[in-house]
Amino acid sequence: MKSILAIGNALTDILAVLPDDTLLKKYHLPKGSMQHVDMETGDRIWDALKEVGVKYVPGGSAANTITCTSIFGMPSGFIGKIGNDDLGHLFKSTMEQYGVRANMLLSTKSSGRCMVFITGANAERTFADYMGATLELGPDDLKPEYFEGYDYFHIEGYLVQNQELISRAAKLAKAAGCIISIDMASYNVVESNDAFFHNLVDNYVDIVFANETEARAFTKMEPRDACAELANHCDIAVVKIGKDGSMVQRGDEYHYIPAWPAATIDATGAGDTYAAGFLYAHSLGMPLRVCGEVGSIIAAKVVEVIGTKIDIPRWKDAKAEIRELIAKNA
Repeated sequence: MKSILAIGNALTDILAVLPDDTLLKKYHLPKGSMQHVDMETGDRIWDALKEVGVKYVPGGSAANTITCTSIFGMPSGFIGKIGNDDLGHLFKSTMEQYGVRANMLLSTKSSGRCMVFITGANAERTFADYMGATLELGPDDLKPEYFEGYDYFHIEGYLVQNQELISRAAKLAKAAGCIISIDMASYNVVESNDAFFHNLVDNYVDIVFANETEARAFTKMEPRDACAELANHCDIAVVKIGKDGSMVQRGDEYHYIPAWPAATIDATGAGDTYAAGFLYAHSLGMPLRVCGEVGSIIAAKVVEVIGTKIDIPRWKDAKAEIRELIAKNA
């Protein structure tokens, strides 16, 4: 089985279901928004949430992807930075419980966390992010030996804002012979790092995962044309279009992949798990269309649960469906 390494923000989601909007108003958090907060504010919000009861779910985009690849059976590793605190220890131990080789570097700052307020009948989510230790990950932290022995290297697009870090990571991964993939993560990150993103994709990246807004930010085109244009810059382009499925292209080979049937209640993590399924199938040498279909199958499971962790019954169903699909295409 081929192996995969990822680099990303080591964030722990702190989930709290609230009876009303009182806390949102107290901390000036517009309902449905995502706000960055400093350590002092983050600590105050965390203390307030503890009083109403919280659930801790270690995550972050690349970490979500890499835990899924590990469950698929791929030897998987992760590079990130945490604080020497309870959240940091929880993050590291959880990754290891999933079988991930977690190379967690230590910072003097507190571990990053994303506080999630779930309110109202529609379970609307409001986010307060304290990035903390994650922002301390820098190019000098990376060593060539971290990359040795891995077949794939997956980059979390949010980290592109640290251009020196990602430049060094891409160079070390390429020198180690890795196939490099990137999840573009956010259209505003793409827009604000446009020239760097283009240089990175043109010179280092083999597989690009983007949703339609990220693809539009990169190419200035609508999804179908954006997919074709992205494929001019890398080996494989994947453009995800939510409930309408996804598009994949390599050279002149193009496939539209319908979304797998699902009883959707929360789309959080769908793109991260799609990437895991796609890369797993790619590592098995599956045809391009099958890679997209495997991504679609596993993404359909995560949208049926609250949060980014798929339960055991759904994992069993997904693996059975994927085994059947792969057997047909072996």
